[in-house]
Amino acid sequence: MSAVSKVTAKAAASNGQRSEGISIGVILSFPADIAEELQRWRASFGDPMAAVVPAHITLVTTTMTQDWEATCLHVRDVARRQEPFTVTIAGTGSFRPVSPVVFLNVEDGFGTCVNLHRQLQSGPLERELPFDYHPHVTVAHDVAPESLDEAETVLKDYRATFPVASMGLYEHDDNGIWQLREELDFGTKPDNDRGQDGTAGAR
Repeated sequence: MSAVSKVTAKAAASNGQRSEGISIGVILSFPADIAEELQRWRASFGDPMAAVVPAHITLVTTTMTQDWEATCLHVRDVARRQEPFTVTIAGTGSFRPVSPVVFLNVEDGFGTCVNLHRQLQSGPLERELPFDYHPHVTVAHDVAPESLDEAETVLKDYRATFPVASMGLYEHDDNGIWQLREELDFGTKPDNDRGQDGTAGAR
């Protein structure tokens, strides 16, 4: 790297930017008991990712951004405007034959997830996606066809309901590991956006 490019990279980093880009994702996490149960199921189908990818609903899949600070501000703003909501996951579906994935459907909360995705995948995170966004919970991925069949059958009557009050902003680090950078609570208005009675002021 030349002296000029080093200076440029250093200046970009000081402004929350990285010339090579930052890979991020945004997800909804699950209560520990449900996450552990689904992790056991995923492992039982032979999915090697069961041990390293906790159960979750993806809101923003792997997306590159050049400006970390702008991205953080954007995601925080979306979180502030979102009230806590309830998610119900029930029954199975599959992306086969396009992709070797079996998943649990999102029933309650589907529309909210879609709305969050649309808000998040804009501004510094705007990009064209190869497929339409479909909220789901992966339970088997890239395993033998018979294991995918088993997952789709065994969990067809699975059902769980839980509250969601935050979303996690993750960075894909240099070692290929997803690292949680911020867990952002929903519905947190700035102090100057609240009236004297504590309610949100008109916008």
